[in-house]
Amino acid sequence: MNVCVFCGSGSGFNPVYAESARKLGLLLGQASVRLVYGGGNIGLMGIIADAVIDGGGKVTGVIPAFLFEKEVGHRGITDLEVVDSMHQRKQRMADLADAFIALPGGWGTLEELSEILTWKQLGLITQPVALLNTNRFFDPLLHQMRLMVKEGFLNAGNFNLLHVEETPETLLSLLITQKA
Repeated sequence: MNVCVFCGSGSGFNPVYAESARKLGLLLGQASVRLVYGGGNIGLMGIIADAVIDGGGKVTGVIPAFLFEKEVGHRGITDLEVVDSMHQRKQRMADLADAFIALPGGWGTLEELSEILTWKQLGLITQPVALLNTNRFFDPLLHQMRLMVKEGFLNAGNFNLLHVEETPETLLSLLITQKA
C-alpha cells in the first residue's frame, strides 16, 4: 500500500505537530506502507519521511527541479523523483497513491488537499482522502466546509468523502481497513 501525505514544509510552533507526523511515519514504516510525499527534507515533510525510514519502511519523494536545486530535496529516502513542475508533482503523487492524508501545513497543503478532494468529487480518483486533525488544526476548515454544504455550494455526500481522525493510530487503521 502507498499512502500519499500532504504536509507542511514547516513544523509549526507547537511541537505536537512534529510529534504526530513522527508517530504517523513510524506507524507507516512498521506497517510496511510506503510513503509518497513531496520529497522535501524540511518541516513536517522531512520529519515524516525520516520516521518512515526509522520504522523500516520505504519512501518515494516527488519534487520539482526548482525545489531540488534549492537543496530541499531529501537525499536519504528510498526513491526521489525530480519532475519539471508542481503540476507534474501532484499528478505523479496521485498516480502512486492508494490513499491520501493531509497533515497540518500552509498554502501548498491546502491547495493539494483541495485539488485531490475535487478529483474525488469528480470521480477522477477513488482512493480514500483523510485529514489527521492534530490539535484540532483543521476544525476551522471543516467548519467552512460545513458552511459550504449549508449554503448549497457543496453536496453533503461529497463532504462525507473526507475522513477525519485525530490520532495517527485511528487514521492508519481506517485507511488499511478501507483498502482491505
